[in-house]
Amino acid sequence: MKQTSSAANVLGIRYPIVQGPFGGGLSTSKLAALVSNAGGLGSYGAHLLEPAQLEALVRELGSLTAAPFAVNLWVSDHDPGGLDTSEASFERVLSLFRPYLREFGLEDPAPPERYQPNFEQQVEALLEARPPVFSFVFGIPRPQILEECRRRSIVTVGAATSVAEAVALERAGVDVVVATGMEAGGHRPSFLARAEDSLVGSFALTQLVARRVEVPVIAAGGIVCGRGIRAALTLGAGAAQLGTAFLACEESGASNLHRAQLFGEEAQHTVLTRAFTGRLARGLENRFTREWHSQLAQVAPYPMQSWFVSQLKAACAASGRSDLVSLWGGQIAPNLEHRSATTLMNSLIEELSV
Repeated sequence: MKQTSSAANVLGIRYPIVQGPFGGGLSTSKLAALVSNAGGLGSYGAHLLEPAQLEALVRELGSLTAAPFAVNLWVSDHDPGGLDTSEASFERVLSLFRPYLREFGLEDPAPPERYQPNFEQQVEALLEARPPVFSFVFGIPRPQILEECRRRSIVTVGAATSVAEAVALERAGVDVVVATGMEAGGHRPSFLARAEDSLVGSFALTQLVARRVEVPVIAAGGIVCGRGIRAALTLGAGAAQLGTAFLACEESGASNLHRAQLFGEEAQHTVLTRAFTGRLARGLENRFTREWHSQLAQVAPYPMQSWFVSQLKAACAASGRSDLVSLWGGQIAPNLEHRSATTLMNSLIEELSV
């Protein structure tokens, strides 16, 4: 089934290039604005921001670019049991993390009031702030939310890891669907089946989805260059989303160690793991992924597991260590070439112009 309109036209961008949204502090306004100003769609992964921070974020991005940009949230903000802050549940998970905390001389953290912000509260603030594009993963917002987006002229972009999810997004009235393949770095945003049962390659998924939905499709996963974008367009996509390629740039919020490993031999070994957040995600293999591989049954549900891992982040950064923190990256990372987002965008645009 032929696409009725291109993703670029619907998104209001000049080039069919979308910067993937990164959560956990890896997104920056500088990167998103740079991509948007260059004619692509810059994105900001904001699922850990409080409602008031979202309003400030949209204002900041709007001050940096007059072009469209996207703000990304997680529709499903917890898994069963993931919000449990009871003493018994907290202690069970803490006992697994205590050895890591002690490595840094850290005391036991106190239980938080909640592990992360609530999606419904976030989306209310986002609607009020009116970003040009609202992208989301892990589900479909309520019909009232999508209707309000239409009323406020906010373009909606939803992620699918299967044909069934893409069809569900279209039926709900979402404007653009991201077909995100198993090669992609970061989380597998499945919502109709287990992530482990939704591992379809990017280009196979793009072709399957493009023939079954009328809305524009963005291909995501395994793309770092103009050749990859052209291949995606040939297979039915209206644009391509690049995550790891932009994450590796100096303008992202990734640490120097993270970026160095994306360009190093470590990038040749990525794994799908639930160890870091409780949800399946692709990143570079390290000590943490190896040690938790033997105790996957002990992984806490999202976002509890993610909160405990975050307690190690600052200590690892201060110690110059990357063995106990997430290093998101896709399978295509060994082909990375550019360390600057400006250089990357110029290269992509040049390749697409040939």
